[in-house]
Amino acid sequence: MSAQTENILEVRNLKKTFTMKSGHKVEAVKGISFSVRRGEIFGFLGPNGAGKSTTISMLTTQLAANDGEILIDGIDARRDPVAARAKIGVVAQHNNMDRSLTARENLLFHAKYFGMDEAAAEKKADEYLEKFGLAEWQNDYVSSFSGGMAQRLKIARAMMHTPSILFLDEPTTGLDPNYREILWEQMLELNKQGTTIFLTTHYMEEPERFCENIAIVNHGELKALGTSSQLKALIPSKNILTLKLDSLNEDDARAAAALKDVQQAKIQNGTLQLYLNTKQPDFDGIIRWTEDRHKTLQNISLSTSTLDDVFLYLTGSAMNAPEK
Repeated sequence: MSAQTENILEVRNLKKTFTMKSGHKVEAVKGISFSVRRGEIFGFLGPNGAGKSTTISMLTTQLAANDGEILIDGIDARRDPVAARAKIGVVAQHNNMDRSLTARENLLFHAKYFGMDEAAAEKKADEYLEKFGLAEWQNDYVSSFSGGMAQRLKIARAMMHTPSILFLDEPTTGLDPNYREILWEQMLELNKQGTTIFLTTHYMEEPERFCENIAIVNHGELKALGTSSQLKALIPSKNILTLKLDSLNEDDARAAAALKDVQQAKIQNGTLQLYLNTKQPDFDGIIRWTEDRHKTLQNISLSTSTLDDVFLYLTGSAMNAPEK
């Protein structure tokens, strides 16, 4: 069945509501639907509190959904979570390593859990401990590991059994640039072998560089889904003028929208974003406009649209810091 299924993951009308101690209900995920093709690298992005981690927890059977359907390689994950877990690997945000085991023991225990042959597990453990710079500490308990070392070991462990789909929840947080590159070398190699990669990240260059399709979520809802180029086409212009003023309100945005060469003006993340229909804006006119409105212009910059701009346009938040 798996070889005939185009989508490795299908999510239909997924919902999750939390009931607080006060009795207040919070809808964390509001009927999200999407699919992930077998063998692709898929980005799942959203600002803090968007519902990303809640969604991933449901997809990986760590949290029960209130409603909806999750199919992993054709398996109904809500009805048969044990069978679904055999298909997945997970790199979670929190440190879920067994602190009573050494680094090597963590890898081998994971391999045994997924039914790997002992010799194959030993060989792969050697390979990953070396590639992720942990061979020297393989017999040390992970309780002594730094955050970066533990993160690298989490990634190696999730890759051990060559899962059908690997969920990476902020995998490069805490890694230095060198190990970020090593991680992506390994991810691309694993992907070539057939593993689908499901990625969440706050480093926007990663989905821009690696993902074939990208979903953007906010307030528990799917806001957009497509390739990087398709998402960039959602914003009014490729040319964006960003103004940082000493004060800003919606009247300023409405007035700016009437300026020459401005298609749309929008307040985003404390700045005024002007979406232009020209590559060469009238800077003198813009400066005079700020003076006429008795504003102090603190910074002005012109840029070509990026995935960061799409994210800001759709969510109103900048994707510039990892979740805590």
